Amino acid sequence: MSVSQATQLRPVIGIIGFGAFGRLMARYLAPHMALRVYDPRPAEPEIQTYGAVRTDLAAVARCPVVILAVPVSSLAAVVSTIAPHLWPGTLVVDVGSVKMEPVAIMRAGLPQGVEILGTHPLFGPQSAADGIAGLRIAVCPVSGRRGRRAAAFLRKVLKLKVIVTTPEAHDRETAAVQGLTHLIARVLVAMEPLPTHMTTRSFSLLMQAVDMVRHDAPEVFEAIERSNPFAAEVRQRFFSLAAHVEADLARDG
Repeated sequence: MSVSQATQLRPVIGIIGFGAFGRLMARYLAPHMALRVYDPRPAEPEIQTYGAVRTDLAAVARCPVVILAVPVSSLAAVVSTIAPHLWPGTLVVDVGSVKMEPVAIMRAGLPQGVEILGTHPLFGPQSAADGIAGLRIAVCPVSGRRGRRAAAFLRKVLKLKVIVTTPEAHDRETAAVQGLTHLIARVLVAMEPLPTHMTTRSFSLLMQAVDMVRHDAPEVFEAIERSNPFAAEVRQRFFSLAAHVEADLARDG
């Protein structure tokens, strides 16, 4: 069998959005899948390095599996555009940092017969620099059965730790897990330059955590802090407790 024939026999996945996370996905999916990519930005050479084919949005939407690697703020428009091109039985997957809003958008905007799977890889390009085996991914089955097969692929082939959950349970937990991490990182970045010479181990670990998210696209922060319905409550509690600490220090001084 020729290489081209072998490539043709591989499952085909369409990726809409080829930003930092789209490229990260392509890196690990390319050995197992034939990739079709759409991104409205000018062509980037990285697409060819993964053996992916750049094509138009309609062609990507006709793939058996379509991954939406776009900001949550753009998701509704993308769903509306691809809906007429999707085949019955297509599995549509999102990779957003929140889950309730994207799942609601896909439920409302995708046609009957399309299967839906919400996912949130709990890592990014920085934290996956040494590989993704052992990293966590949240999976929210919404409709259809193919999501289970996708979860099995993520677990058995990509060696990810799959956490099956609901959109609401996901957003409740990540409001603290991600919301606080990105909030604190945003403040510390704004305080730079910070000391780099006479530092403690705990400070160095804190700055490592900041470095993991400092280069995230602005849309990621917006989704985590604004699109998660539980994030505001977590922020308010954090700032309230911080104010209490400040008041205690002022009183004791």
